[in-house]
Amino acid sequence: MTDEILTIQEIATYLKLNEKTAYRLASEGKLPGFKVGGSWRFKRVDLEKWIEEQKNNKD
Repeated sequence: MTDEILTIQEIATYLKLNEKTAYRLASEGKLPGFKVGGSWRFKRVDLEKWIEEQKNNKD
């Protein structure tokens, strides 16, 4: 399923981050997510695209 929706906890695990770090990055607009009823959600395809962009934007 290409439109899988992930929670902040799943994103933190996927990216090997602390949940607070994932929440902060999402709140700052640095992770591609959206809120549903006050809870963060992320589309897996958007996250994978974001990861590829980060790999290509090395300093």
